[in-house]
Amino acid sequence: MNNKQEKKTTVEDAKIKIKKRSENFSQWYLDVIAAGKLADYSPVRGCMVIMPNGYSVWENIQRVLDKMFKDTGHKNAYFPIFIPESFLKKEAEHVKGFSPELAVVNYAGGKKLEEKLVVRPTSETIIYDSYAKWIQSWRDLPVLINQWGNVVRWEMKTKPFLRTTEFLWQEGHTAHATYEEAEKEALQMLNVYQKFVEEYLALSVVIGRKSESEKFAGALDTYTLESLMQDKKALQCGTSHNLGQNFAKAFDISFLDQEGNEEYVWQTSWGVSTRLIGALIMTHGDDKGVVMPPRISPLHLVFVPIWKNKEEKKKNTKEAQRLAESLPEEVRSHIDDRDIRPGWRYYEWERRGTPLRIEIGPNDVEKNQSVLVRRDTGEKITVPNKDFSRKVVQMLEIIQKNLFERAKKMQEENTHTVETWEDFCELIRTKGGFIKAPWCGLDDCEAKIKEETKATIRCIPFDESSAKKSCCIYCGKQARDVALFAQAY
Repeated sequence: MNNKQEKKTTVEDAKIKIKKRSENFSQWYLDVIAAGKLADYSPVRGCMVIMPNGYSVWENIQRVLDKMFKDTGHKNAYFPIFIPESFLKKEAEHVKGFSPELAVVNYAGGKKLEEKLVVRPTSETIIYDSYAKWIQSWRDLPVLINQWGNVVRWEMKTKPFLRTTEFLWQEGHTAHATYEEAEKEALQMLNVYQKFVEEYLALSVVIGRKSESEKFAGALDTYTLESLMQDKKALQCGTSHNLGQNFAKAFDISFLDQEGNEEYVWQTSWGVSTRLIGALIMTHGDDKGVVMPPRISPLHLVFVPIWKNKEEKKKNTKEAQRLAESLPEEVRSHIDDRDIRPGWRYYEWERRGTPLRIEIGPNDVEKNQSVLVRRDTGEKITVPNKDFSRKVVQMLEIIQKNLFERAKKMQEENTHTVETWEDFCELIRTKGGFIKAPWCGLDDCEAKIKEETKATIRCIPFDESSAKKSCCIYCGKQARDVALFAQAY
């Protein structure tokens, strides 16, 4: 690409105006994705093309989580994307939960198939067919497997990263000898997810148990991470399921225990997806674009040399190269020495969310210093080059911490506790956010609350005290739980 083409591209990119969050949050979200070159639309309805800047985020998510999974004893495998239709029908509740979203292959190789194939919406059934063959004895347990792949769910309303017809994810599937082992596994993986989203994505989350109507189809219990976005709507950021023995009985996954008795295994499944990128955007983004947490950002910093002539360009770019080489290996940097105005370059990297921008002009080279600009606050810091490497590492940690603390504060300020239906409705109408309220535990009551307010039970938080002395906000019966309600994506 020549200089003229580069300038044209930059100008074209600038035409993507980012709507203000306060004016139209939904459009802001789409504008940020386009301006940050995170994803593009596909010719297939509901699908997206993940661009390099967006896919780099997913690669970093994979890299970190994959190590965390392996550190807890899990191994990766891969199972087919096509699933015989009869497999899904083996677990009635499971197929009922997914039926509206299934993509089915009727023809292949120029002829009608004897049995329809479902394009993977989730892999429980195809994986458990293999487990039935692999597991014979207590010595074969536990089975701890994770799969990285893609799934297809035929969504009616789609939005990039949040809800798409095809998306990328990981799904763990384990088998155990006892309920206690399966429960421990399900909660362990929930805690792995919480550690990851808080420490790497800088998201603040509430963890807890899903209600019966909201749990995964076919599960005994579903545990979830729920986060609050800037528009005060909730987003589910990951789930972990104790599947009990439902799938084991459907697929005859049994084993001989140490006493020689035949028993069904106890299972779990757990997963996160590219939805986490959507959570990152909606949690940290501002009116300039996406803001990347350093620990997951494609780049940590970009050098922007500033010059007036060729000699200054050569000198300042050389200084940028020297500083880049002084950084620790884990710090990812880029030198943007394109022949376009510095302002255009600043603009582009702001929209991409790069945590730090390093400005190096003739005066900076003369004074043996550089200017660090924080993406999260816009603050400019002049740093002597002798302290450059140390200061960069320090600033990246400060930015990471600030993004998490900011997200946590926003969530805390928008979490409310109510005891009456009137207060509940008023909060939903005027403020949104998380609402903690006593609930009787009945599906019918939960459904009526959703119908009247569009608020769902996101989870029964683990840290909530008993609600036995309270009355359900809707029906007035004795409450069983304190539930966390919100309108959600």
